[in-house]
Amino acid sequence: MSAQAQMRALLDQLMGTARDGDETRQRVKFTDERVCKSHLLNCCPHDILSGTRMDLGECTKIHDLALRADYEIASKERDLFFELDAVDHLESFIADCDRRTELAKKRLAETQEEISAEVAAKAEKVHELNEEIGKLLAKAEQLGAEGNVDEAQKVLQEVEKVRTRKKDAEEEYRNSMPASSFQQQKLRVCEVCSAYLGLHDNDRRLADHFGGKLHLGFIQIREKLDQLKKTVVDKQEKRNQERLKRREEREKEERMKRRTRSRSREHRRSRSRDRRRRRSRSTSRDRRRSRSRSRERRRRHRSRSRSRSRGHRHSHEQSSRHKSSRDREHSSRDKSRERERDRRDGMNGRSDSRRADDRDMGDL
Repeated sequence: MSAQAQMRALLDQLMGTARDGDETRQRVKFTDERVCKSHLLNCCPHDILSGTRMDLGECTKIHDLALRADYEIASKERDLFFELDAVDHLESFIADCDRRTELAKKRLAETQEEISAEVAAKAEKVHELNEEIGKLLAKAEQLGAEGNVDEAQKVLQEVEKVRTRKKDAEEEYRNSMPASSFQQQKLRVCEVCSAYLGLHDNDRRLADHFGGKLHLGFIQIREKLDQLKKTVVDKQEKRNQERLKRREEREKEERMKRRTRSRSREHRRSRSRDRRRRRSRSTSRDRRRSRSRSRERRRRHRSRSRSRSRGHRHSHEQSSRHKSSRDREHSSRDKSRERERDRRDGMNGRSDSRRADDRDMGDL
């Protein structure tokens, strides 16, 4: 890779896809299904094991450092749970590696001579000491490369102690079996990367294996898988706690709403009661007022009727008096008139009798 390409990749990793306004690169978002989620979390086996004996080639999904930078920026604001996809990817890869390790063990068991359980245990002890020496040597080299010379010297001292223990274990293993069988190379399959290890490998071979990119890459993948599993569990617990908290808050809000509703209902009821009381009081006051008014009216009416009755009696007495006088006058007048009539009738009767007598006399 040229220096310009390296600088471009570094800028992409630091600033993301929108660093120079390139719209064509922004068409693919980090949330797209075509983007490798393991690459966004920096644990894709295609990147880790590139250039090793088990190089997997290019990944079928998109790998872009700018998309990783976009993901890192977005993950600070909210949880995207890409760890689930990465866990599924790494678990399938580790499962394939473990299957290859078991097949390699079966092939070794078929090709190598069978030994007793005691000899196998002694050989296993030698293999374990070889593995410990290889790890310590790889650690010492790493510390020396980082500049921690004192720590590297301490690790080398531990290596010398383990070498003495290894010599004792090899001596026990050599004495437990014939010399012809001991000279044969006893192989063992590495439990981490499924590579073959020899019982008589020297320290340089062990250091190259345990400090090599392949073995360290598998360690990184396995450690990353354990870390992602723990992260997923923590996030799920956190999410469940947040859900429970939100549920409790909702229930608390509902209880508060119910309380406020009940209080509002009680308040409305009390207000309605007060209104009814005020109304009843007002109606009773109105009734008392109306009663007092009616009483006043009746009193006034009675007083008026009394005054009227008194006036009416007085006028009636006066009218009766006038009427009696009038009746007396009329009766006196009638009596006088009857007397005149009687008088006239008497006079007329006398004249008629005289006339009849005169006629009789004339007839005679």
